[in-house]
Amino acid sequence: MINNKKVLAFIPARKGSKGIKNKNIIDLCGKPLISYTIQAGKKSKYIDNIIVSTDGEEIANVARNYGANVPFFRPKELSEDNSNVITAITYTIEELKKRGEYYDILVLLQPTSPFRNEKHIDEALELLINNNLTSILSVCESDKSPTLIRKIDENRKIKPLIESNISLRQKMEKYYLLNGAIYINYIKDIKIDKYLKDNEYGYIMDKYHSIDIDEPIDLEIAKLYLERNMVIL
Repeated sequence: MINNKKVLAFIPARKGSKGIKNKNIIDLCGKPLISYTIQAGKKSKYIDNIIVSTDGEEIANVARNYGANVPFFRPKELSEDNSNVITAITYTIEELKKRGEYYDILVLLQPTSPFRNEKHIDEALELLINNNLTSILSVCESDKSPTLIRKIDENRKIKPLIESNISLRQKMEKYYLLNGAIYINYIKDIKIDKYLKDNEYGYIMDKYHSIDIDEPIDLEIAKLYLERNMVIL
């Protein structure tokens, strides 16, 4: 709880995954991937409940073993490859209401961001509350400026994505990438047609804690970070 508001952590974890089989529970240095996110939520000063939304029995068992709650399974129609996470969120909120459980703030924590820790979660919640903000999403500084990105037309003609006369890197404006680690919203504002990527205010994280496990190469990089103590958990 923060500022007398109850906080629900929501971890989406479908059993289907294309880039990496069984991605959400794949081994990362001796622990299933989802466990890093669950443990970060459990260490948070403010999170009151951690719900894992899944359609997979194996994922549910792993989640429960690490201390998360799986009070019900996600319906099949909300677990397809093209399913939007907001549908699973709204379904979960309504199911919890039926059980007499009400929350004020939802923190979406994707299990593919294993290095986002409780410090990041708590700082992002404090940013929301202390500055009276409407919503938060986590970002990290981009290594590349979009002024360096080019489009190629059908004639192989190269055109800049963004016009810029600045050539010195030091003078380029900073740009930020959504890293997918933290999304925070007031539950009263969550609607089925809402996109959490449109959250209004940014919580800045460093690039090492911002890794998102999507492809096998990401998993290898994450292992390297842990082995070389490049992240603090």
